[in-house]
Amino acid sequence: MTSFYQEYFQELDSKVNSANIHELDRCCNLVSGIGKNNKKIIIVGNGGSATIASHVSVDLTKLANIRAINFNEADLITCFANDYGYENWVARGLEAYADKDDLVVLISSSGRSPNIINGAFRAKELELNTITLSGFDIDNPLKKLGDINLWVDSKIYNIVELTHTVWLLTIIDKVIHDKKGSK
Repeated sequence: MTSFYQEYFQELDSKVNSANIHELDRCCNLVSGIGKNNKKIIIVGNGGSATIASHVSVDLTKLANIRAINFNEADLITCFANDYGYENWVARGLEAYADKDDLVVLISSSGRSPNIINGAFRAKELELNTITLSGFDIDNPLKKLGDINLWVDSKIYNIVELTHTVWLLTIIDKVIHDKKGSK
């Protein structure tokens, strides 16, 4: 009899291993370029994806020595949401904090969060390189808006979020590995 845990871990393993290695390498190249050019990475998500953004931004800064920020400050979110509408706060945040040649990473499990989608449109207008991470439906709107779009074929929030976390932390570890190899 297969247990819940075995099935769950098999599902998670299959999703993590479904990564498009070529796309992950492209992400690594973008992230490395940001570090070499002394630019920054802005990472944004809602709920569990905001937690991923926090974790990844800290690891980029601390471990990879690449400047990274996230938009998880309650005062920033509530101020911009109050003044511009919740669906526009990420776009307005990018206007306020993004500089030319920065990289934006936008995370939405469903790929349908209006604030994240509007942020992707604003990133395009600002000519920022953009990586999106989404899941659920293959035709979700966010999946069409990045320069690189990583997608998880699952409708289970935690499977999608765990996969996003593993992929992003793998990118960081690969960037660190490549830096060490070039010394």
